[in-house]
Amino acid sequence: MTSVNEKLKKVRDALYKTGVPVFHYRRPNNKPLRYIIWQEDGSNTDMWADNHMREQQLHGTIDLYTTMEYDGGIDLVQEELNGVMVGWSLTTVDYEDETNLIHYEWEWNL
Repeated sequence: MTSVNEKLKKVRDALYKTGVPVFHYRRPNNKPLRYIIWQEDGSNTDMWADNHMREQQLHGTIDLYTTMEYDGGIDLVQEELNGVMVGWSLTTVDYEDETNLIHYEWEWNL
């Protein structure tokens, strides 16, 4: 079984390849105008055999915040997800009036 930490590092490393600043769990205090926050939030579709977990599929979210319309980071995130994830989907796109940022959110499974 692949360890949870190994899977999480795959997500982190894939996001680093986008060139967009990446943060795990929390928004930085001095946030840039363009950044990614990602987190895991549990597991689903775990595989069991002989009363032991044989494989664990993690679930989480990736959030890209940007001021740019048609930000190339969107495609970069999706390209990197294709190379690593079991499955993913772009779940929401919003403009946030309070921050003046465009917010893209993906759910992922690995």
